[in-house]
Amino acid sequence: MKNYIKISIVALSLVGLSSCDMDAPSISSLDESSVFSVYSLAESEIMSIHVSFGETNSYRGRFLPYYGINTDVEWINTPTYKDRLTDKYALANYNTTADNGQMNNATNAYAKFYEGIERANLAIKGLREFGNVQSRPEMAQLLGEALTLRAVVYNDLIKAWGDVPARFEPNNSENMYQGRTSRDVIYKQLLADLKEAEDYCYWPNENAITRSTERISKSFVKGLRARIALYAGGYGLRGDGFRRSNDPELAPELMYQIAKEECLDIINSGHNRLGTFKENFTKLCTDDTSAGGESLWEIPFSEGRGRVLYTWGVRHQVEDQYTYQPRGGVNGPLPTLFYDYDKDDIRRDITCVPYRWGAKTDGTATSVNNNGINYNVYKVPQVISNPTAMYFGKLRYEWMNRYVTSTNDDGINWQYMRLADVYLMAAEAINELDGPAAAAQYMQPILDRALPADKVAALMAQYTANKEAFFKGIVDQRAFEFAGEVLRKPDLIRWGIIDEKMAEAKEKLRRLATRQGEYADLPEKVYVKLYEKDMVIPASAEVFDTPVDGETLVIYGLNHGDSDDTGKDMKDDGFESKGWFLSDGEARITDDIINGLYVVDKPSMNCLWPIWTYFIGNSNGMLNNDGIYGQLSD
Repeated sequence: MKNYIKISIVALSLVGLSSCDMDAPSISSLDESSVFSVYSLAESEIMSIHVSFGETNSYRGRFLPYYGINTDVEWINTPTYKDRLTDKYALANYNTTADNGQMNNATNAYAKFYEGIERANLAIKGLREFGNVQSRPEMAQLLGEALTLRAVVYNDLIKAWGDVPARFEPNNSENMYQGRTSRDVIYKQLLADLKEAEDYCYWPNENAITRSTERISKSFVKGLRARIALYAGGYGLRGDGFRRSNDPELAPELMYQIAKEECLDIINSGHNRLGTFKENFTKLCTDDTSAGGESLWEIPFSEGRGRVLYTWGVRHQVEDQYTYQPRGGVNGPLPTLFYDYDKDDIRRDITCVPYRWGAKTDGTATSVNNNGINYNVYKVPQVISNPTAMYFGKLRYEWMNRYVTSTNDDGINWQYMRLADVYLMAAEAINELDGPAAAAQYMQPILDRALPADKVAALMAQYTANKEAFFKGIVDQRAFEFAGEVLRKPDLIRWGIIDEKMAEAKEKLRRLATRQGEYADLPEKVYVKLYEKDMVIPASAEVFDTPVDGETLVIYGLNHGDSDDTGKDMKDDGFESKGWFLSDGEARITDDIINGLYVVDKPSMNCLWPIWTYFIGNSNGMLNNDGIYGQLSD
């Protein structure tokens, strides 16, 4: 059943309580004992937390599109240095100022995160006092969900803003104004909360509640606790520099131990399974929320909410046979990512797409009937793009089994965690604690489904040479596995290698622009042809989905070792040459684009967003951004 965010908040009337950093709801129409002693009413309060995820400027329209983009594998399509002060680029290029026009208002993500926390605080307090959770397992499940959802939001607050006000009780006149709290304090609270929630929540499919990936299960609670432990034990930007925590309770070895135990519990329980890489994403696109597969938890968006494909999908230029209106393609992979994959890695052609869907001039006008309504659309084919405008293909409108009629929203859930992450977190933690030989069995399943057996064996031999080699393998494989899923930036930060990897990304882009170094064996052009019924696809060519007559591009020239000489010979078979690396003799990947990826000397010292001016000004002097972020002067 999809989507829980549509459930109304029955029995609760929420009113605003002004505070230093949020507009916080409180219960007024029924007293807490009435609400939190009745399952259906208490469940509605849990569902109200989800509402805060889907509001216009919350996760839906601000956090998911902008946090975590511009890494060594992904960017906004396409950043430029000359546009570095533009609000949307400045959110991603490590030059974010407190007056950013996308964020500096009363209803942005920072406010909505605290709105969700307040709703969780109310539910936690009410369930503890009136839910009889020790004798009513269904009420305990709700308490576990509230604790976990609060941990989700706090984890994301810390990722984006660093030390933030800690609110673990409902708002009142005494705690209305608060300054920043050390993230160490918050991390320890979240780790304790999630340990408690594990005892309350059911495994996937153990109960009717956890048959859906839109509800919190024990698998997700444990996975989130592992993720937070790795963040807590890792590097971060603090008021006195970029460093690990000095708190002995958050020492790296202790955090790795938590991550190891939690991940192994999930894997060994057998309640979730790895399917194929593609299956995970087609399930998302078809609104399949059945639990027990790879997906551990998804932010539930109703059909009229959620800019997931709009932001992270393939670009559709017009109202075509799949979208009804132009949409998609806001963010995409760095072109170097495509060429860094092994050509036999099935993740490459699913993750990175080198085409967009055509313009009106590429297609024909037609009428499509959807639920008794006729829509005038254009039937268009795929059209080759260029290296600076490649797209993520994990989520595609063409994989959906319903039409999207909202302007920007598509209603596809945001997958917050999947089982592959659990395997790779386990591999990382066990390598640090026990060495690569013990860790190898948790990396191998991820490689087995991505690469031929001989290449898996070669990689595993390389990775298990020593602990450092295995860690490098973790860094590489998490890039290949999770590009476009907003995990890379916090990974680079917690590992303490964000400056190194971002500088490396710029140098790789420079080499790709001129096809030097590891990119010297690539042709200048690509050669394309629209698939025709029963066409024999050349073994050296690429097709990025199931071929459809007159719609799907067959592309040659994207693999290492391809040549323009071979491409020219394919013209006799109807292939057309298209400029790829050059446009009118000039490199498409320009210095302006490369330098727009990040615009400061050290991303590590600018990796947090400031608390916005609106909230600083309404904090009664309790909040500031001192020592938290840097900025350009022009």
